[in-house]
Amino acid sequence: MNSILKLKIGLVVFLLVFAGLALTPSLYHDLPDWWKKYLAPAGLKLGLDLQGGMHLVLQVDLEKAAENSLDLAASDFKSALAEQNINAVRMESANPKSVLFTLPNIGAVETVKQILSERFPNLDTQVLAETGSFPRVTLQLKRDEIDFIKKNSVNQSLEIIRNRIDQFGVAEPIVLRQGDNQIVVQLPGVKDPQRAMDLIGQTAQLEFKMVAEDPGTHLMELVEEAVKTGQWQEGESRKQLNLALQHRLPQGTEIYFEKTIDQKTKRESRVPILLETPVLMTGEMVKNAQVRIGGQFNEPYVSLDLTSRGGQVFATITEKSVGRRLAIVLDEIVRSAPVIREKILGGSAQISGNFTHNEATDLAIVLRVGALPAPVDVVQNLTVGASLGQDSIDKGIFSGLVGTLFVVIFMVFYYRTSGIIADIAMVLNILLLFVGLALFGATLTLPGIAGIILTIGMAVDANVLIYERMRDEFALGKSLRAGVDAGFSRAFSSIIDGHITTLITALALFLFGTGPIKGFAITLSIGLILNLFAVLFFCRTVYDVLFTYKKLNKLNFFSFIKKSNFDFMRVRKVAYSISTALAVLGLIAFIQIVRGQANMGVDFSGGVLLQYRAEKPFALDEIRHALQNHGYHGVELQEVTGKNELIVKLKQSEEQLGNISDEITDLLNKEQADKNFSMESKSEIGASTSADLRSKAVISIILSMVGVWIYLAFRFDLRFGLAAAASTFHDVLAVLGICWLFDKELTLLIITALLTLAGYSLNDTVVIFDRIRENMRNNPELPFHEIINNSINQVLARSIITTLTVLFTVLSLFLLGGSTIHDFSFALLIGLAIAAYSSIFVAVPMLTLKWRGSR
Repeated sequence: MNSILKLKIGLVVFLLVFAGLALTPSLYHDLPDWWKKYLAPAGLKLGLDLQGGMHLVLQVDLEKAAENSLDLAASDFKSALAEQNINAVRMESANPKSVLFTLPNIGAVETVKQILSERFPNLDTQVLAETGSFPRVTLQLKRDEIDFIKKNSVNQSLEIIRNRIDQFGVAEPIVLRQGDNQIVVQLPGVKDPQRAMDLIGQTAQLEFKMVAEDPGTHLMELVEEAVKTGQWQEGESRKQLNLALQHRLPQGTEIYFEKTIDQKTKRESRVPILLETPVLMTGEMVKNAQVRIGGQFNEPYVSLDLTSRGGQVFATITEKSVGRRLAIVLDEIVRSAPVIREKILGGSAQISGNFTHNEATDLAIVLRVGALPAPVDVVQNLTVGASLGQDSIDKGIFSGLVGTLFVVIFMVFYYRTSGIIADIAMVLNILLLFVGLALFGATLTLPGIAGIILTIGMAVDANVLIYERMRDEFALGKSLRAGVDAGFSRAFSSIIDGHITTLITALALFLFGTGPIKGFAITLSIGLILNLFAVLFFCRTVYDVLFTYKKLNKLNFFSFIKKSNFDFMRVRKVAYSISTALAVLGLIAFIQIVRGQANMGVDFSGGVLLQYRAEKPFALDEIRHALQNHGYHGVELQEVTGKNELIVKLKQSEEQLGNISDEITDLLNKEQADKNFSMESKSEIGASTSADLRSKAVISIILSMVGVWIYLAFRFDLRFGLAAAASTFHDVLAVLGICWLFDKELTLLIITALLTLAGYSLNDTVVIFDRIRENMRNNPELPFHEIINNSINQVLARSIITTLTVLFTVLSLFLLGGSTIHDFSFALLIGLAIAAYSSIFVAVPMLTLKWRGSR
């Protein structure tokens, strides 16, 4: 045995040992720190769809951040004028980016200008004083100030949300920025999704204000009058109410609402309360916040420890205001307004308000961490229950094992000893794939399992290419070793080209996909790259070892596909007719999709997708009738046969998400109380996110096609690249048309299937192109039509066998993978047949159109 072969064997043994060490943390967690530090830190991580949890996309309201800063500056400006005994009245402004004040007289103008220049350098100001009218002051933030606020608001929100989640106690959360104004939050295994949502989205603007002493003002009557006259409606901003009533309120006061809960009925209500405008303290003066138990009803409250500056300010406030009420305002809602009995020293305060323990805990968290600089809107919410996650794992593993078993049996049956070597290489590929996911910190998702199963099918294809090449070489009379060498060398370029074209489509998926789709792309990419090692290095090493020890004397290959001599070019016109019909169907489907007339999933239309499990069987008609009676029209219901599972789809185009999922859950448990519905998964997508997903899907398909065309044009010829791209585009259109015809819901997983199909179809086409190029070099005197026919007939067996092996894995997904990836595997099944057809009857015949030779 030579030294090079020893090094190869040593490398394989090292990788196997390293794989075992790297995957150990996935099976056993009590390991030394050095083990986790220098190997895989946490082993293989499961995605939210496999272990349960939440995937949120939050959008920071940057315009509101700028408005909040302007409002704060306006309040400071009004307070500064009040110190000079100047009463400025804030007027309603048509432009939310500016604030308008009127002054009592022209004599105040010079003082106002001086205050603005000295204390408000970050504002663009305009003071107009005209004879016969009140002077007006317009305030706007400077452009540089707005840019600074917007630039820092997302980063500040990101850090605050991350700190809140860390204190919430979720294991291995993911919080990262996406785009200009979005934050992605992943919370694996979270037990109380709604509590997590409340914690993350709470702005937590804490303010201390004095309750105004004006018994002559009847606030409830004023509010009711504003509602009756149409000046304000319940749900509109508090600012709008105060603008409408400012001339009827005492100077320097504002209406707020106090949240009260009846101790007996636990009914929550909001009561108007009049507060003085000046902010005496803010949450910035809070050093710490903890939950305590006490009070008249022995309930949880939040105890505040103030900073040294805060303690001094609080002591001064309480000293000057003994006997008055101090309102504690959180996010513009008065949570409590206790009476100050005496001067309070020691730098502490408390917030009480009929909290539950969880509510008090979460409030303490947000007060400790700090307030968000702007509201955050939930534009995407994917929630998966732990039970559904485990079910997905079980079905994914089972379907994968069944598909792999069929492939293993087929390879051993068809290629005998070589089949065993291919199966060992396939297992090595999967093992190293898991190691790669663990080392890179990638997450295994349900589509990722689909990617593994597809990788298995495509991995076998490389070995089939080599073995069919060996068969050809043996038929020419070559010796065993010479035939093996020629098989590997002659199949090399086809294997490389096929893998690279598939990787191009995976790259497009990774760049423009989201969450689980990225997981699929990463898994497929790592699997294909490692497959090159497993097939071209490991398998070759095994053959070399067998030859060295003289353990291999003969290779027997089974053959049920005899060498054909069919004239494929003779039926190309019939094929053109079929392809045209499929392409036209696809174009019609595409037009209908653009028009919004197709069965669009919530991924692309926006809306809510809910999955429930019931303890008893239920009737869809009863549930549909109950939903319609409560105003939910256009709801799509689907029952998972035999499993008491209900899928509820409500498509809508709202920008942000409301509480529809909670409302539907409450309605089901009220109208169908005996069924005990429990939510297993939730997918809520706002219109802005769905529009973004649509554009990304189109971009990913176009980029993958362009990338493949450029690569093949470089590797073969411009016409080869165009033919391959056109054939692949034909396949995508055909599958899209058939899915539309069968009224399949168009989701991100369907787009994933289309791009996966594109990669597989290209792989099949490239193999034929490679044989055509080889035959053109070896037989330049033959007519091009004859070269094409010979090439197709020579690789026909390989195409059929490869299609069968991939069919085993995809069929296993379709039958056993569960409802989550049922449509995904359906699209792939249809695509396999179309890809096998188009590689022969679309891509290759296109090379004959106005053929002018090849370089």
